[in-house]
Amino acid sequence: MHNTMEDTLLQDVSKSLAEQKKQLPRKGALVLEDGTRFEGISFGHPESIAGEVVFCTGMVGYPEAMTDASYTGQILTMTYPIMGNYGVPEPSLWEDERIRVSGLIVSNYIDTPSHAQSTMSLGTWLQREGIPGLEIKDTRRLTQHIREHGTMLGKILINDEDVPFYDPNSENLVARVSTKEVMKAGSGDTTIVLIDCGAKRNIERSLLKRNVQVVTVPWDFDFLDPANRFDFDGILVSNGPGDPKYADKTIRILQKALASKIPTMGICLGHQLLALAAGGDTYKLKFGHRSQNQPCIESNTKRCYITTQNHGFAVGTIPEGFTAWFTNANDGSNEGLKHEELPFLSVQFHPEATPGPEDAEWLFDHFLKVVREEKSKKGA
Repeated sequence: MHNTMEDTLLQDVSKSLAEQKKQLPRKGALVLEDGTRFEGISFGHPESIAGEVVFCTGMVGYPEAMTDASYTGQILTMTYPIMGNYGVPEPSLWEDERIRVSGLIVSNYIDTPSHAQSTMSLGTWLQREGIPGLEIKDTRRLTQHIREHGTMLGKILINDEDVPFYDPNSENLVARVSTKEVMKAGSGDTTIVLIDCGAKRNIERSLLKRNVQVVTVPWDFDFLDPANRFDFDGILVSNGPGDPKYADKTIRILQKALASKIPTMGICLGHQLLALAAGGDTYKLKFGHRSQNQPCIESNTKRCYITTQNHGFAVGTIPEGFTAWFTNANDGSNEGLKHEELPFLSVQFHPEATPGPEDAEWLFDHFLKVVREEKSKKGA
């Protein structure tokens, strides 16, 4: 009897110690390709991961940012010091059906969220979706390091479990994140083809609330081929991840659209793809634009719009027949194109926001006005 009680007690103690061990913070580190190392504590999925290390200066909006497919293959550093304080809302408020970042770096993780819309903590979300999260104290130094030396590869190591470096810009990420099927939503007097290169959900929402039928197609679906043709009035090319030059099939489809003078608008990656299709060129920025406070000046009015952005590449050579529509007030990079005569336009920033200011939402109205005017000309 005595031995049985003693064995039971030992089992209880062992179980308790095991549970405590599970709850103990796991040691982690962020290692950059130049050897720079940042020690930290893991609060997400306990698995090492590699990717491209980038930073976002947004104060809020981490659920929307983390579900933005443009972050595919990237380890996202949030520069605002407090993350997780308002938890995670229901999936209908995300920008995709799952987390798209490869890993998350924060300065101060809050595990006790307080918000009426919160359904779980940020740490729980990361663990459920298999995404590592790391709390390091000096995200400021990390950000300054990236700003000085440029975006670089890195890896989150949990309990010193090493993994090789991985460059997401060495493959076609658009093919990975794009839809695999044609989908229709809404109804209205205008039909827009949305080429999904990793589209944020609010692009579709922004169109639907403007009496538009949206037909979403994969990045490589040639809807201009007679075998696939259906009636539509305009084309919108979405945001997406990686080097735009890998989306060669999208570029060829857009070349056919431009030749047919179909009203076309590009957003973010779509802006770069439209430029490439028209004969322009793109380049990789030193550390990209990822924030909700990027100032963009409209060329003809000189008005400055505060915009949401998430991109590592930019348009360097403006194609013939186009003019610069918007310019970044911080670094002078191109933020928009407009054809001098034909119905082609694009912006590098996100008029649909989520997260961020809605200053540029009028661009959807502007594009649809162009589409409807062209439709009216054909009808006449």
